Amino acid sequence: MDSLNVFSEATREWFTRTFDVPTPAQEKGWPVIASGAHTLIQAPTGSGKTLAAFLYAIDRLTPTPGEGLRVLYVSPLKALNYDVERNLRGPLAGLQSQLRVAVRTGDTPQKERAAMLRHAPDILITTPESLFLMLTSRARELLRSVDTVIVDEVHAVAGTKRGAHLALSLERLQRLVGDRPIQRIGLSATQRPLEEIGRFVGGGRPIELVDAGVAKQLDLQVVVPVEDMRELGSTGQSLDLGTGPSVNSIWPSIYPALLQLVREHRSTIVFVNNRRLAERLALRLNELAEEEVARAHHGSLAREQRVLIEEDLKAGRIPCLVATSSLELGIDMGAVDLVVQVESPKSVARGLQRIGRAGHTLDAISKGRIFPKFRADLLESAVVAQRMRAGAIEETQIPRNPLDVLAQQIVAICAEEEIEVAELHSLVCGAYPFAELSRAQLENVLDMLAGRYPSDEFAELRPRIIWDRTAGVVRGREGARRLAVTNAGTIPDRGLFGVFIVDGGGRVGELDEEMVYEARAGQVIMLGASSWRIEEITRDRVLVSPAPGVPGSVPFWKGEGVGRPYELGDAIGRFSREILGLSEAKASQRLVEEVGLDAFAARNLLAFLQDQQRATGVVPSDRTVVVERFRDEIGDWRVCILTPFGARVHAPWAMAVGARLRDSLGIEVQSIWSDDGIAFHLPDSDAPPATELLLLTSEELDELVLAEVGQTALFGARFRENAARALLIPRRRPGERSPLWQQRLKAQGLLQVARKYASFPIVLETYRECLQDVFDLPALKKLLHGLHTREIDLVEVESASASPFASSLLFDYIATYMYEDDTPPAERRAQALSLDRGLPRERLGPRIKEEEPSRGPLASVRGEREAGTQRVLPLQAGAVADEEILCVVGSGLGCQGLERHFRANPGDVT
Repeated sequence: MDSLNVFSEATREWFTRTFDVPTPAQEKGWPVIASGAHTLIQAPTGSGKTLAAFLYAIDRLTPTPGEGLRVLYVSPLKALNYDVERNLRGPLAGLQSQLRVAVRTGDTPQKERAAMLRHAPDILITTPESLFLMLTSRARELLRSVDTVIVDEVHAVAGTKRGAHLALSLERLQRLVGDRPIQRIGLSATQRPLEEIGRFVGGGRPIELVDAGVAKQLDLQVVVPVEDMRELGSTGQSLDLGTGPSVNSIWPSIYPALLQLVREHRSTIVFVNNRRLAERLALRLNELAEEEVARAHHGSLAREQRVLIEEDLKAGRIPCLVATSSLELGIDMGAVDLVVQVESPKSVARGLQRIGRAGHTLDAISKGRIFPKFRADLLESAVVAQRMRAGAIEETQIPRNPLDVLAQQIVAICAEEEIEVAELHSLVCGAYPFAELSRAQLENVLDMLAGRYPSDEFAELRPRIIWDRTAGVVRGREGARRLAVTNAGTIPDRGLFGVFIVDGGGRVGELDEEMVYEARAGQVIMLGASSWRIEEITRDRVLVSPAPGVPGSVPFWKGEGVGRPYELGDAIGRFSREILGLSEAKASQRLVEEVGLDAFAARNLLAFLQDQQRATGVVPSDRTVVVERFRDEIGDWRVCILTPFGARVHAPWAMAVGARLRDSLGIEVQSIWSDDGIAFHLPDSDAPPATELLLLTSEELDELVLAEVGQTALFGARFRENAARALLIPRRRPGERSPLWQQRLKAQGLLQVARKYASFPIVLETYRECLQDVFDLPALKKLLHGLHTREIDLVEVESASASPFASSLLFDYIATYMYEDDTPPAERRAQALSLDRGLPRERLGPRIKEEEPSRGPLASVRGEREAGTQRVLPLQAGAVADEEILCVVGSGLGCQGLERHFRANPGDVT
């Protein structure tokens, strides 16, 4: 059947005049959508998914405009919403349709929001947070007539708490509409497993899966601009981190190579993994070109600034954007000729999403180049590139029962109506992330919100709802609605300062709180690769004036790095083993022809693997774990466990081994962990620990990790964010900055109270998040089981100095604790949370006991400046010490040298 037959004659004629043929997503999607079934369309970027979702609704509604809001489009990205609104003008004009389209996001002026209530649009484009706000305000009446919901960029939210929040909002929308079912249409880039994403979109209802995921053609190459990455020339300048003398760096070779690529193409997007690097790279490219060829684009720029920069690229006024994930989703960037990724994208799905921005049409070839920064990064980049060609994306893992999200939504629901607890339980379980929520878990959250815990010890524990247990109903207390709308959503509040132009000018962007505390009036900073002079710093904003042409300092932002999924780590290990099993000639040929490395990259990668093999006799792989021991530069023992399995596996392993060494040998160890392994520093040990102490059973692992995780900075940071989502650390007024240090103090006070109650929901949620979303315990258990059964080899090596893999682990980011309090370690251990050990196991369910690995995308672990992904795990850093860790790049000191220096010279820590 011709897919166009579902449309009216006018729509068919417009489409055939405008397009040659329907894309696969449209051809397969339209008949299913026309049937009224819930639908999930999976297709790559540029495949016409948005028109596939909208065109049938436009055709259906055009004869009857003005009969209320009927189509709701929800996208996680505000910028994408404005693109969609603009792109709908074409079919509406072509069909001479009188349908009205409106956009409602956090940027929509109050006047326009009020106008929508008086004259409802036919189609509304919004975000998950704005949908929540509408459902919790007078605007909910506007939504009663909705019959179709389109959820775009499902892949960007399904595996996050933001997705769980949206899923509950969709169930609230269905309850508002009543018995008439709302058709749900989900649009997603390629995801695995598709059935799981379908259940997320449909909320467990039957859903038709339309898989139009054709593999895009890739022109992809991994590029190394130097002959030997071991012998880099000096930069002649410091790396901007105040570490003193300059260090050897690959950057002086990367900048000219990038500039040449920019000049060879009409439009280029350079993706980097953090905002500071985006600013610095754009600055260096402009300096090298002696003209403005690049602008920085990231989430800390104001929307108006981002739009101007995007339009500059589309119009050809600048040839290059240096971007973070702010351009990863489906924003219409016009014709992009080339995408460059500096450093590994850290996952195959992210790599495909970014490289797919080039050739933004279905039949266009996506041209991409990946520039690794160091040799271990080259190994990961090679495997990511190989798997991108094969389309081997990682599995999406959907968070289960996030209680902080549930608490926020319950307050919002009760603010609007009185509801029976049984009915509330049924409503919540309709959302797929909460499908397995027990009645006991729900009542535990209701207890917290109804005032079970003492508000005289912590004021924000005062009751938010009234739970009439006799009648079995709950309703909101006075102020519940205001509390919910003032603290809507799941994106953590990091206390950022807004940056505004003086004298009533517009918003430029935002800066990290610590960056602002170090800044002074008169200082020039870079934002969007433009120079701005700080004129004044007020309580919650930084006032600036343009300073064109004046050199400025590059800001820093602290944020969550991106780590390696277990599935990718396993592939890296297998790749390393297979390459070393070939002759040098065959290995070089495979790296160039099959994997897509240039000649220098292939030579450097082979040298890296061969150097490691010479140093330790074997290379860490999917079948081999290497334990390397050596003395460092001041004679202390270092023990490195080298595996490719990623940070989610290494973090809990490091934590458990550290606890075991402390308990069995009475020594305090410091552990550094990254995607490539774990390094233990034993400052007062005459001999390294026996290997048996590094291996644990599943039962030992559960017990040690459960006992230790509550003492970490990771736990403190996640508890603060979860408490804020659950409305326990609310902001007072919308749009007003909540200083991060105040949030930390409040979180500390709340945790002191919460630790007395073994079933406090937000403590349980923080355990769940750490143990399920941050760590990958099933994968670690599988690895330890393989080591015990000898399915995986354990190779022990004692060397005179660190091997190449160990050097990569130790040297790239040398770190020590910035904020460790003065409480003696034994006293800190005595402050362990009062936790009923049975509760987390009930709360987490059987997943913690699985032997099979959990392969969901990596939920990144906090604890670093954005400059890198190396982590320090402060095992004894106090219950709510946060993620502030001093990262010093290029220092000649080792970890223990830095620690001793700062302990002897505390005034040096600023």
